[in-house]
Amino acid sequence: MRITLTSIFVDDQAKALDFYTRILGFEKRTDEPAGAARWLTVGNPGEQGGVELLLEPSGHPAVAPFKEALVRDGIPFNSFAVEDVQAEYDRLTGLGVEFTQPPAQMGPVTTAVFSDTCGNLLQITAMNPS
Repeated sequence: MRITLTSIFVDDQAKALDFYTRILGFEKRTDEPAGAARWLTVGNPGEQGGVELLLEPSGHPAVAPFKEALVRDGIPFNSFAVEDVQAEYDRLTGLGVEFTQPPAQMGPVTTAVFSDTCGNLLQITAMNPS
């Protein structure tokens, strides 16, 4: 068994695709009609066959309260690994990304938390040198 797909609920698929590709640097993998929405996935650049992230519409009634509770409590929905949290923080803030938590050491990792503009908080992490 292996993970091939994970999802994140987004308020606007077109806006999410722009943010996740243009700002975060992922590549669009799949974009197919799926009823009133799209089956829209992104993945790591140059990594065909790797794990994909489904940008799933937030239409289900349970999604809004769930997302609002996570944001209210400052809990990121997903976490992405980076080589250098401070460098990525600097790059993203330069692109206008709003952080709710600047880089902070937390035991063996450094993390930072930001808004994806589509109703979610995301976290970037890097292992601290030993």
